[in-house]
Amino acid sequence: MNRPDPIDEEYIFEKGLIVSSTDLKGIITYANRKFCEIAGYTKDELVGKNHNIVRHPDMPKAAFKELWDTIQGGKEWTGIVKNLRKDGRYYWVYSHISPIIVDGEITGYTAARRPASETEVTETIPIYRDLLEKESN
Repeated sequence: MNRPDPIDEEYIFEKGLIVSSTDLKGIITYANRKFCEIAGYTKDELVGKNHNIVRHPDMPKAAFKELWDTIQGGKEWTGIVKNLRKDGRYYWVYSHISPIIVDGEITGYTAARRPASETEVTETIPIYRDLLEKESN
């Protein structure tokens, strides 16, 4: 029996808020229970790893460059992100990332993510497809 490649199978994330924090290099320092549940990893598998452990290959490098440029500049970033679960399935989130500022210095970042709406995903897919095309040329 032919089964679909897990990377082509969506994991439906309907409720809750994923929260995580990282250090300045993107190493996970905190992962809430919902993050573990949705990503399919235990807390021990996430904490201490780079946040790109959940990066889906369909995500354009340009999207992450904009994200990093924004948060490293001390500003908040919001956007739609396609993430990859441990089992190979994917899920879409609306992400809000804020710098953690202590005594005027950025010490890390916190991200809060909710399920992305169908409209948000539908609007984002062609933008990301174009960016990926440009990156491969």
